[in-house]
Amino acid sequence: MKHRFSGMDRRTKLEEMANGMYDVLIIGGGITGAGIALDAQKRGMKTALIEMQDFAAGTSSRSTKLVHGGLRYLKQFEVKMVAEVGKERAVVYENGPHVTTPEWMLLPFYEDGTFGAFTTSVGLRVYDFLAGVKPEERRKMLSKEETLGKEPLLRKQGLKGGGYYVEYRTDDSRLTIEVMKKAVEAGASAINYAKAEELIYEGGKLVGAKARDVIGGGVYEIRARKVVNATGPWVDTLRELDRSKSGKTLRLTKGVHLVFDGSRFPLRQAIYFDTADKRMVFAIPRDGKTYVGTTDTDYAGDTVHPRATAEDRDYLLAACNHMFPELLLTAKDIESSWAGLRPLIYEEGKSPSEVSRRDEIFVSPSGMLTIAGGKLTGYRKMAETITDLLARKLQAEGFGPFAPCATRTLPISGGDVGGSARFPEFVREMTEKGKQIGLAPESAQRLALRYGSNVPAVFDRILSAQQAGTGRGLSREVQAMLRYAIEEEMAATPVDFFIRRTGALFFDIAWVRQWKEPVVSFMAEQLGYSDEQVRKYAEELELELKAAVVPSEELEPVYS
Repeated sequence: MKHRFSGMDRRTKLEEMANGMYDVLIIGGGITGAGIALDAQKRGMKTALIEMQDFAAGTSSRSTKLVHGGLRYLKQFEVKMVAEVGKERAVVYENGPHVTTPEWMLLPFYEDGTFGAFTTSVGLRVYDFLAGVKPEERRKMLSKEETLGKEPLLRKQGLKGGGYYVEYRTDDSRLTIEVMKKAVEAGASAINYAKAEELIYEGGKLVGAKARDVIGGGVYEIRARKVVNATGPWVDTLRELDRSKSGKTLRLTKGVHLVFDGSRFPLRQAIYFDTADKRMVFAIPRDGKTYVGTTDTDYAGDTVHPRATAEDRDYLLAACNHMFPELLLTAKDIESSWAGLRPLIYEEGKSPSEVSRRDEIFVSPSGMLTIAGGKLTGYRKMAETITDLLARKLQAEGFGPFAPCATRTLPISGGDVGGSARFPEFVREMTEKGKQIGLAPESAQRLALRYGSNVPAVFDRILSAQQAGTGRGLSREVQAMLRYAIEEEMAATPVDFFIRRTGALFFDIAWVRQWKEPVVSFMAEQLGYSDEQVRKYAEELELELKAAVVPSEELEPVYS
């Protein structure tokens, strides 16, 4: 039986969840929550997940979009973490090659820089060893001439050479969505826009949550034997609700990224470089754009809508112009941007960049399990650790038995392509099929790369759109992607589609402006928006478009 994951089934799904009894209720629908839902359900635990916004709407769509091994953590002697997350990169890649891809990274070193030839060489060699890097992806050391051959835009003055090594680039929000879809396919119940407003206790033990449907209204009681707090930047908020916020607490830091068109910032090669204040910044080419980030500053503002300030943008522009002096970039060249929050565990006396990215698990007197900290790269391992703990606790109470963890070799949704080695051949095959239904080769290839083994479902919708005529002024391709997002990925608002299902608001903002009105109209028709919802969601999209290019100081107050 195929489990539906549709934005059209929200009320039915919430009623079903309210009428069930679960082994595990996960609060939080970012990558950590999605990973736990998949692991727990695959082991045989009946699992539910609720998310107060859209899936991945918090930290999990606002990262540097790298499944990376944390090279810089070697400087902090985080050897165990580098070894763990380094090895996890290859696991994440094999299980979802359509959302993760190897990216050669160039680390230039200068006379006045943080790194020299010796420290870079030794650091990358240790990194290769700890991360279990494949022989063909091990580091290479380059001369000054070879370094400039890889990237001619680099500052030439003082350049000594470079280190060349592999990181993995990902689409963070689509990775989260694909893991969530796989959990639902396995039988988990997951829903977005359902906010845990109250916790339910019996005899002092936590047994569930009252969730308010943010879109349709109504409050639903969802009960479970164990409750997991995987809310990222909001874990302390939920601990306060549980009256268990004590000991270690969160420290939120903000990271901002800027996006430039490739014609203005024609970067050939991903670069990892140090700044005047000895921080490290990435510049990465992606789909005809170049994005740069990130900042790392303490944050105490609105956790739902973190925004880039003029100071954030000026800092990154200065870093770019120092490393790529010929470009003379200005604020007018910024095509888009995003800001995200890192939920780190507070450490006394450390700067934001020095705080550990390790994850930790807290168990409250009521039994709530909280997972805090951690990195995108280590999501699967974090989920395994907490699901092991859930299994032990449930089995001690007479439930189970449960199967061992199976996610190490489990393709996520869209990842059934025969592994990373066969993925290029799969893309070629799907591109040919797309051409047969009238798509341009580049369009067919783009869809195959984005949706992986789910692309036939998108092609089917293109065919049905062709037969029925396009709806609401949408092209066949856009309509098919939008229908798939609504019917198979629980997209509920235009912002869900333009940011988290396609990434277009960050990497193709002109496309968003082109299609915004027909998309709002089509979603209103399909999902039965009220006039008030049409206005609200259209305004929400306009504000996101503006926030992508305008500093927070110039934005009107956030929508409610």
